[in-house]
Amino acid sequence: MGNVPGPPPTRPSELVRVADRISFIYLERCTVHRDGNAITATDERGVVHIPTASIGALLLGPGTRVTHQAMVLMAESGSTCVWVGEQGVRYYAHGRPLGRTSRLLDAQARAVSMRDSRLAVARAMYAMRFPGEDTSELTMQQLRGREGARVRKSYREHSERTGVEWVRRDYDPNDFAAGDEVNKALSAATTCLYGMAHAVIVALGCSPGLGFVHTGHDRSFVYDIADLYKAEFAIPVAFDVAAEQVDDVAAVTRRKIRDLIYAEKLLPRCAHDVKALLVPGDEDESTEWEADVVYLWDDKTGAVASGQSHDETDFDVPW
Repeated sequence: MGNVPGPPPTRPSELVRVADRISFIYLERCTVHRDGNAITATDERGVVHIPTASIGALLLGPGTRVTHQAMVLMAESGSTCVWVGEQGVRYYAHGRPLGRTSRLLDAQARAVSMRDSRLAVARAMYAMRFPGEDTSELTMQQLRGREGARVRKSYREHSERTGVEWVRRDYDPNDFAAGDEVNKALSAATTCLYGMAHAVIVALGCSPGLGFVHTGHDRSFVYDIADLYKAEFAIPVAFDVAAEQVDDVAAVTRRKIRDLIYAEKLLPRCAHDVKALLVPGDEDESTEWEADVVYLWDDKTGAVASGQSHDETDFDVPW
């Protein structure tokens, strides 16, 4: 068989770690294609080249068209490609993991499958959100109660700070324009956080659906992780945008969130937080995370080498 046409897939060791990437880039009304190891965005104004390996998530808004080769490059680069709806507040898809190891996924599955370990991770999440509070003995019901009180307090404080009237979180997912300005800004801001969190989760090889606080949804873990940062990022930005009385709330909110994520280095913080939650106490940043090795599961030894032929003489098996 001859050589496979096209550029060879990028090796994991050649890729930019998720902690060092751009959080997200939003595109709309353009054609996305590939030029070498960059994707291009083309519209009537010209062509923009974007280095794919440095992107966490590419948010594709209305009017975008994407070529097959562009999606191949995105997948090989471990970048998440997300189709978003009008105003950028719907979330549809993601790409393949950046890493090739299932270590974090295995840890996530173990932790979420047992009551005590799941509760421990949930408590750790709330401890990240509310530093200085002891959550070690709280039940899930108590944790939810404290969270609700904290979030309501945050809404009130930013309402007073900006002079923007706040009634309640009220939005129609099928009619973005029906909400008031602050609710529209909150929807746009949280969608950006979802994109960032989903990009990190997928790039690290975790499951977006195995949540610890949220459950029953294919993005439960995305909501868990994004919630860690909503009070710090989404809420203040949303009230700031609402106070400015801008024409395009969603676009202005996306830009402000993007700039704040970059300024506060949220991407490396998010990657660190996910690892700290799933493998607490393990700060190993070695190439193990980028390993591209497949093993065979064994009920006695845990794992054995793959890619070779095994027979009954290799093991003590009573045939």
